[in-house]
This record gives sequence, structure tokens and C-alpha cells, in this order.
Amino acid sequence: MRFLLLVLLFAFQINANARQTGFGNDASVYLVRHAEKERGNDPVLTTAGNKRAGDLARVLKDKGIRHIYVTAFKRTENTGDSMRLQLGIDTIHYIADTIGADLLEKIKLHGDLNNPILIIGHSNTVPAIIRRLGIADYPLVYIPDKEFDNLFLLNFKGGKAILTKTRYGAVSATSATMH
Repeated sequence: MRFLLLVLLFAFQINANARQTGFGNDASVYLVRHAEKERGNDPVLTTAGNKRAGDLARVLKDKGIRHIYVTAFKRTENTGDSMRLQLGIDTIHYIADTIGADLLEKIKLHGDLNNPILIIGHSNTVPAIIRRLGIADYPLVYIPDKEFDNLFLLNFKGGKAILTKTRYGAVSATSATMH
């Protein structure tokens, strides 16, 4: 009985988190880590990273993305550039934090709670964003340094966030060793 109560409490918490975000049934949130980057404080993408950015644009070109949310770092902006330029989609900057508070406020401010959007984050922010958007039990573990091919999709049905994880573009070094 105690286990059942804990499961029900946990399920309620996940649903409560999704409702708190305010996403509607038409919302689709695509979320990636920036593509492969050069070294330095605010690096641009490598050749492989630019190719991956193009792959991302091809994968998402028919998804009706309304806005691309990026941080102030060149690597996130560059990852969204192919989509932004080819499809004429605006980018919106959010503060790269590990709780996703500014991002959620920007999404609300730009009226994207019922729209398909793309969020480009960092290895340390993507897990927290997934949690912030309604998957309360998603592990807060940084994405490995050499892993760039994850594509997360959050759909919202009946106030509940549903997470799907796929891959796109070339297989990352870390992903290749996992298979």
C-alpha cells in the first residue's frame, strides 16, 4: 500500500509540474545540446558541428517550429543558424542557467506554450530544462563532453509531458561506444 501511495504521489508530481509550465496539447518542444565546438571561452562550431547544424535543420524543417531558443553563446546560436536562415525563424535568447527559469519565462512571453519550438542548450542545462518542462524524474546528469547527437522531444497531452529521445546526424563518439 505504501508503495502504491508513493507511485501515485510521484505521478501527481509529474503531472503538477507539466501543468505548472502551462504547455498546451499542441506544444512540441524539441531540445538539443549545441553541436560540436572549437575550444575557447565562446567558441564557434567545428566543421563537424556545422554539418550537424545542417542535419538538425533537415530533421526539423517540416515540424512547424515557430521560434528557436538559444543562449548568448556562439555555439548555441550557430547550431540554430541553418534553420533560422533557411526557414526564416526568429531566435530568442535566454539565460543559460541550470534551472530553466528564464527560458520558461521567455517561452511564455513569446506566446509559445501551444507551438512547436526548438531549444538549444548545453551539456549541463539540457537535463534541467527537461525537468523544468515536466519530466520531474529525469536524471540531472550532464551530457558527456563528446555527445552531440541527442534530440529530445517533449509533447504535452492532458497536462502531462511525454519525453521521447532520438538521435540525429552523425553518431557522436560517446554514443558510438554505448552501442
